[in-house]
Amino acid sequence: MVNQKKIAGEKACEWIEDGMVVGLGTGSTVYYTIEKLGELVQQGLKITGVATSEQTDRQAEKLGIPLKSLNDVVEIDITIDGADEVTGAFQGIKGGGGALLREKMVAEASRLNIWVVGEEKLVDSLGNFPLPLEVIPFGWKQIKRSLEKEGIQATLRTQHNKEIYQTNNGNYILDIVNQTFTNPIKWQEKLAQVPGIVEQGLFLNYVDIIICGKADGEIELIKK
Repeated sequence: MVNQKKIAGEKACEWIEDGMVVGLGTGSTVYYTIEKLGELVQQGLKITGVATSEQTDRQAEKLGIPLKSLNDVVEIDITIDGADEVTGAFQGIKGGGGALLREKMVAEASRLNIWVVGEEKLVDSLGNFPLPLEVIPFGWKQIKRSLEKEGIQATLRTQHNKEIYQTNNGNYILDIVNQTFTNPIKWQEKLAQVPGIVEQGLFLNYVDIIICGKADGEIELIKK
């Protein structure tokens, strides 16, 4: 059986060149990108990574990939990340792994953004996957209530042990469910007006290249 995530994740390494500053995303597909980059670094590739989460930081460190913080680089040459959903119009939802704020900051600082996905992540419209909102713990219930007044259903993300999930930034996540985002730009503007929402998982027009691994082993490249 073809591992769609692996073939897409490894394919992205072809865009990496010596001397680059590389944004390292978070998630189950970009995991394979980082593993492959670790092999290439051992073979002599010279890069500097900027991790989007503590999970990615640990993986890269274990593989011997040199790292810097976002504060310590002027810009990032290329960032490789995953996506929970993405349309052919280069609009996506990210944050299933809880790293949406750092992922968006790294993407914003990048000259080129590549997303690696399996074909099930390609959709016609956004919304089958819940939309994550990173929110300040102080008053998160007020944020939830204000959304509900607008008819927006949001659930507090918890861990398997039922404890509240916390991001690497110490914040909580509210996931908007049962909602189709046919006009994501309008939703982005709407959510920006809610005090206490630090960031939301709509990534609109960030990605430049989508690498899609397919069940038959083929790879589809979708470029702007």
